[in-house]
Amino acid sequence: MNYTYNRLLADVPIDEADARARKALAAQGFGVLTEIDVKETMKKKIGAEMDGYRILGACNPNMAHKAIGMEPRIGAMLPCNVILRAVEGGTELSAIDPVASMAAVDNSDLHAVAAEVRDMLKKAIDLA
Repeated sequence: MNYTYNRLLADVPIDEADARARKALAAQGFGVLTEIDVKETMKKKIGAEMDGYRILGACNPNMAHKAIGMEPRIGAMLPCNVILRAVEGGTELSAIDPVASMAAVDNSDLHAVAAEVRDMLKKAIDLA
């Protein structure tokens, strides 16, 4: 089962990809609640060197409110993560597939919300 939707931004450095991703997410109603610079964290915590890697915790408040209303504990699976990964030839963007991540929750109404969020995230990745 695929659990992310991916797109390569050819010849785009990670900082530019970050700006483009945030703008595209905002256009779909998402805000970035958290940001983790994994490259910097690994260097600082364990001295490991790695290519650029960031995790953006994106949230669409309307959709999150809907999901929490259906399943109060669903917050354990929020926000929706989007990663930016420096790769040969550019930056890869990957967004979580909420349908895949919420497959274990037995609630068909929630699955419908997850499908809406998946479509919104895919659109944002395609627009970045």
